[in-house]
Amino acid sequence: MDNIAVLIPCYNEETTVANVVRDFKKQLPNAKIYVFDNNSTDNTADIAKKAGAIVRFEKNKGKGNVIRTMFETVEAKCYILVDGDDTYKADSAQIVADMILKEKLDMVICDRLSSSYFKENKRPFHNIGNKLVRCSINKIFKSNIRDILTGYRAFSRRFVKTFPITSKNFEIETEMTIHAIFTGMKIENLPVNYKDRPKNSVSKLNTFKDGFKVLKTIFNLFKNYKPLKFFSFLSLILIIIETAVFIPTVWIPYIKTGLVNRIPTLITCGFITIAAILSFFSGLILDSIMQKEKREFILKIMNYKDET
Repeated sequence: MDNIAVLIPCYNEETTVANVVRDFKKQLPNAKIYVFDNNSTDNTADIAKKAGAIVRFEKNKGKGNVIRTMFETVEAKCYILVDGDDTYKADSAQIVADMILKEKLDMVICDRLSSSYFKENKRPFHNIGNKLVRCSINKIFKSNIRDILTGYRAFSRRFVKTFPITSKNFEIETEMTIHAIFTGMKIENLPVNYKDRPKNSVSKLNTFKDGFKVLKTIFNLFKNYKPLKFFSFLSLILIIIETAVFIPTVWIPYIKTGLVNRIPTLITCGFITIAAILSFFSGLILDSIMQKEKREFILKIMNYKDET
C-alpha cells in the first residue's frame, strides 16, 4: 500500500500533464503519481509515463467514471486528487498530505476561490457558477465549504473506500462534497494558489452544459439527502397555489352568494391539497429512512479499520 498517492485524471492534457507530474514528484518525492488516461486522442499517456507517472486507463468517458476507478484500484493511506491541466500549484502538497495523515482529516478542500482564482480565471460565467454553487450548497446543508468545484483535494483512505460514487462527469466534485458534509466527515478548507490554463491548453468543461449538470446534481442530492425539507417546500408551494386559486374563485363568491359556481375549480383545488398532504408525509417517511441509513453509514465508518 502506498503512503501517499497522487491521482491525476486526464483527457487530452499532453501540453500540461508532464509539468503536473514533475511538480508533485518534486514536492512529494516518496509519493506514487498515478495518471489515469480517459480515452485521450493525443500523447497524454506517453508523456505522463516519460515524466515518471504510473499510467492507467479508464475507457468509460467522464471524470466521475475515472475517479470511481481510481478509488477502486489504488491502495493508499492518503489520496491527493488534482487535475492534469496545470492550474493548481503543487507548493502546498506536503501540507495537504500532513492534514490527512497527521491531523486525521477525511477531506481537505483546496480552496481556489479565496486566493487567486477570480483574477486568474478569464471565464466570467465560471466565476458566477462557482459562487452560485458554493452559496447554494452552504445554504442548503448549513456548511462552510469555500470551494465546492475545486479539482484539487485530498482524502483519507476511510473516505475513499466508503464513498459510493454515482456521478459520471464533472458533477463528481459536488457529489463528494455533499456526501462528506452529510455524513459528518472531518473536512477542512485550505487556500491554495491557482493559475489559469496555458494558452495552448483547452478546457474540457462546458460552462452551460456541465453547469446545468451540477445544478441538477445539487437538486437531486438535496431531494435525496434532505427529503423532509425538499418535500415540505414542495408541499408549501402547492398550498400557496391552491390558496391563490381557491380564495378568489371559490371562497369569496361562496361567502357572497352561498353558491359554488366553479365546481371544476373546487375539485382541482381539492386534488392540489391532497397532493400537498401526500408530499409532506412522503418527506416524513423518506426522512426517517434517510436518518436510519445515515446512522448505519456513520456506524460503518466509525468501525472502519485502515489496512496496514
